[in-house]
Amino acid sequence: MERGGGIRTRPTAPTLEEVAREANVSRATVSRVVNGSPKVSPDVVTAVNAAIVKLNYVPNRAARSLASRTSGAIALIVPEDTTRFFGDPYFAAIVQGITRRLDESEYLLNLLVASTDPSHKTVRYLRSGVVDGALVVSHHEGDDLQREADMVLPLVFGGRPSFESGNHIFVDVDNVEGGAIGTEHLIGVGRKRIGTIAGPLDMPAGVDRLEGFRRAMEAAGLPADAVETADFTVAGAVAATRRLLDRVPDLDGLFVASDLMATGALAVLRERGRAVPGEIAVVGFDDSPAATSSAIPLTTVHQPSEQMGFEMADLLLRHLAGDPDVPRRNIMPTHLVRRASA
Repeated sequence: MERGGGIRTRPTAPTLEEVAREANVSRATVSRVVNGSPKVSPDVVTAVNAAIVKLNYVPNRAARSLASRTSGAIALIVPEDTTRFFGDPYFAAIVQGITRRLDESEYLLNLLVASTDPSHKTVRYLRSGVVDGALVVSHHEGDDLQREADMVLPLVFGGRPSFESGNHIFVDVDNVEGGAIGTEHLIGVGRKRIGTIAGPLDMPAGVDRLEGFRRAMEAAGLPADAVETADFTVAGAVAATRRLLDRVPDLDGLFVASDLMATGALAVLRERGRAVPGEIAVVGFDDSPAATSSAIPLTTVHQPSEQMGFEMADLLLRHLAGDPDVPRRNIMPTHLVRRASA
């Protein structure tokens, strides 16, 4: 729009009232949705959120920081329950790497741990402008966060997203290669009836490590049918190992998709009287503290978890600084670490 003198004014930011008109609701209803009130029907929440996205509305509480165009904070989002987050050494290593990089910057880290988010609080939080970007680890297929938050602010994923677009930035290892490395070691030490405890198949890491196992087995001309899945927890691995041994009692090798799950597998093997590595050799994945603190030190596939966290934070900071050359796909190397279990 032009006024006298031909000066073109900047368009004003969308208001709460405009969102209300777009969604055909009252201003008070929009306010309740923005602030996460449970007293709004799901249909109305959907309509208001759609209007917010369409108009690119920013809540007023974030507008106070727009003069500096920065909040000074970054979110780390972990779509898991707190038991898994605090019980898995993988997350401790990732956080250590992230904080090591952020210590070199002016940014603070906000942690959000939530296995379920039925009211989409996390997306609304990110949309509010209280953080400048987010790091996401342990994401699952179907997470709304991947689609919705990516439209709101810069994201960097720890692990390949379950769906990829040209805009996704992620740090990962070659999990297919890692699964093959671990399985090939078992084949190389003479094991013939080899099985695997795979990770959850709604996560790329679970799918890819299983694919590596299958490729190695097929290349060696060995059956790849001894497969059970678990949820990257000790309890899940215990149940999966019992199922696998009941079904394949002559198992003499076992590739497990995480060290933490491998400790559960070792407990079941001890329970069943199976000597490790004499009767059955075991290989894990991560090279985490769980590998060296287990009753039998684990041969494992090393992934540089702390360095992955560092790289995630570094890539996000570069992106926020306007670096046009931030690489999108960042794959770090793996290698085998030999210990007593295989």
